[in-house]
Amino acid sequence: MVVQRAECRPAVSESYMKLKKLQIEESTKPLRFSQKLEKAITTNYKPVSNHSHNVEYEKRKKEEGKRARADKQKVLEMLFSAFEKHQYYNIRDLVDITKQPVKEEGKRARADKQKVLEMLFSAFEKHQYYNIRDLVDITKQPVIYLKEILREICVYNSRGPHKSTWELKPEYRHYEEGQEEEEEKME
Repeated sequence: MVVQRAECRPAVSESYMKLKKLQIEESTKPLRFSQKLEKAITTNYKPVSNHSHNVEYEKRKKEEGKRARADKQKVLEMLFSAFEKHQYYNIRDLVDITKQPVKEEGKRARADKQKVLEMLFSAFEKHQYYNIRDLVDITKQPVIYLKEILREICVYNSRGPHKSTWELKPEYRHYEEGQEEEEEKME
């Protein structure tokens, strides 16, 4: 509800007219305008393939090394001992407390084929089936080199209950003969 109404008008004077004239001139000026250059611009900004902060991050990451998973039981023990001291922790603090061991960097060196065969046969005496990662961990050999040797002495299971595992070819299996003899003795 309006109780009173008032109108305000500026006093028409020379100073007011100058102010309005400047205001109108400013509003009619274009925001952008083209400009003729006397000489060509020679500064080229080339893209940087790798920025300094990315290089620094990669360097720091390499220095820290790859983290390997520690045994679950060890990590749990570290966590329990930490929670015995304090009740609350930030996740970053827990990561620092349970600092995981650093993996060895570098490529795996190829060992003598005979030594690798001995390691494989001793492994297959313990278990009948292995996946490639376990065999790489056992033999500490490059995957490609290990697969070459495995193709000679093993069969790759691509189906069935032992999918994606390797087992010795029948001519290299010694445990089956022993099992058959034991079964015959039991009967």
